[in-house]
Formats: sequence, C-alpha cells, structure tokens
Amino acid sequence: MGDPSSRSRRREGGKVLVTGGCGFIGSAVIRHLIRDKGAEVVNLDLLTYAATPEAIESVAQSDRYAFVKGDIRDRSLVASLLEEHEPDTVMHLAAESHVDRSIDGPSTFLETNIMGTFTLLEAVRAFDAGRSSRRRFHHISTDEVFGSLSPTDAPFTETSPYQPNSPYSASKAASDHLVRAWGETYGLDVVTSNCSNNYGPWQFPEKMIPVMTIAAVEARPLPVYGTGENVRDWLHVEDHARALALVMEKGRTGQTYAIGGNAERRNIDVVRAICAAMDDLRPEGAPHDRLITFVTDRPGHDLRYAIDPEFVRKELGWEPQETFESGLKQTLRWYLDNQEWWLGLAEKARTGARLGLAAGS
Repeated sequence: MGDPSSRSRRREGGKVLVTGGCGFIGSAVIRHLIRDKGAEVVNLDLLTYAATPEAIESVAQSDRYAFVKGDIRDRSLVASLLEEHEPDTVMHLAAESHVDRSIDGPSTFLETNIMGTFTLLEAVRAFDAGRSSRRRFHHISTDEVFGSLSPTDAPFTETSPYQPNSPYSASKAASDHLVRAWGETYGLDVVTSNCSNNYGPWQFPEKMIPVMTIAAVEARPLPVYGTGENVRDWLHVEDHARALALVMEKGRTGQTYAIGGNAERRNIDVVRAICAAMDDLRPEGAPHDRLITFVTDRPGHDLRYAIDPEFVRKELGWEPQETFESGLKQTLRWYLDNQEWWLGLAEKARTGARLGLAAGS
C-alpha cells in the first residue's frame, strides 16, 4: 500500500506517454486526456489486430497529440521517446487481453504483457537516474489477476490475493508484481489500477457485448458460454478513463486502486438485456432473445468477478457517471450508428475457428 505522504502532486494534464493508445481503453483515455484535461499525449502503439486508430481521429489533429508506431519491447525506441518528450507520466495500457486467444497461444501474452512491462520499467528507471524528478509509471491491469469468486464471496479490493486462472490473467499478474517490485526496489513512482470488465464504443468485436450486439443486428445465434451463469462487474470505458486520469494525477505512490462499476450481472442477464434493448432499437428483429444459443464453455472459465470501488471513491472522489442500463443503451446505439466500422472486423472474426478450446481439444 502507498504512503499517504507520497501522494502525487502532478498538475492536471501534463505530458503523458500512453502505451497501447489505439486500443479500446487506451483510446478512451487519450480522448479524455486531450479533450478534458488539456494534456499533451504521445501514443506508442504497435497497431496489432485489435488496434483501432479510428477511435483517436477526433483528437488526432490536436497539436497536443503525437503518434509513434512501435513495440513496447523495443528498449531503444522507448528510451528515445522518453528523451525526446520527457513525459511526466507513462500510462501503460498496451497488452494482449483476450482470454480465449491466451488459451490457444500463451507465448504472445508472456512476451507482451511481461517482457513489455519489464522493458518499460527499465527504460523509465534508466531515464530517471540522476534526475531530480521522477516519471510516474501508471500500470493498468485487470481484476482477473485475483481469480474467481464464489457467489457469496465479498468483491475484490486492493488487498485481494492473486490467484490467476488463465494464461492472460497470469501474464497480467506477473506484470503487476514487476511494477510493485520496481517501485519497492528501485524507488520508481508507480501506481497500479485493476479494473472490472469494460464496455462501450470502439470495443473490438471479439468481446462479449459487441459480439452479442452484432449477432443480434445480423439475426445470427447469440453464443452464450455454458449456461450463462458466470458473473462479471461492468464498467463503462469512459467512466474508467476518468478514473485512470484521477489515479494518474492524485494517486499515492505505491498504491493499488480497484476500479469497478458496481454492476454485477450474470452473462445470461447481460445478453437478455441486450436483446430487450435491441427489441426497442430494432423492433423489426424482435424478439431477439429467440437467438440465444448456449455453446461449449471455455476451459477454466472463472465463475465470478466483482470489484468493491469504495477505496477509489473515498480516496480520489471518483464516481461512475453511467449506470449499466444507461451505458448499455448508449453502447448499442453507437454500434448501430457505426456499422461501417465493425462490419469488416466482425466478418473476419466469423471466418476463423472458435478460439479458446485448445485446452480441451
């Protein structure tokens, strides 16, 4: 836990190096930092399959935005960016994040999530050496590092033990530990945040809510894993972006912040909510719940995730602005209004074999 005396005194905005800024969460963070915080942002992104440069277009012409295509594992590139831009903060969001893909091909997750984080930490450590001020290293992680909750367990908090159950969550847990260790051993100004399931505009159509939404639009089966009893806590991506900016500006050095939406839902209930909303938005396809289809569960599918965000509320004054209902309806409208963006991506995803069954094959 952080020391109250070591609270960050960063000015609002400042200069921020964001890794993975063309990703779903990273792009929301960049839009918020530039539009609402007056920050200067350097976006380092390798533009892998899930990158969405279109999500940055609304701020890409700002004189406070710069884009660099590159790999976070490229130490010389990271060092050159630190030297050239001298950011106040490195916000580290670049990661492989799809559980099913991690089951089929874990090595990429270890290389990016572990070695990428190590490379960034070492570059920041070397850059700070001999300087009077330190960069803040804000590491963005997931609640999946804490494992699975039973229906009666209390939600995760900042002190929950680590019990990752997938290659993805294990790789993120390892990166969390590296960040903590580099703070304790080398004195880096580090903060970590662990979030619950994000949703909202621009989410790549391999995640649950866009998968179900697009299937409903196209009148195809809505594939629900197992019996749909798995529970997730849902957080609108723009609420998450606001929380991350607060952690960056006001968080205590060495502190972890658990960020959740207080919106636990069974997967089947989320799918039914999507169907009900689509009945209103696209009545010609109603009733959409006729499309719900149960499919083979993924190996090691965690039963329940939930976060208690009380600490970040009290410490930083953050409150989500969207309820699950308001955020879901806004998200569905966005997907309906932006079919030209997801149509090709969804078609490509459908042509491949289903992911995440390798362990059981």
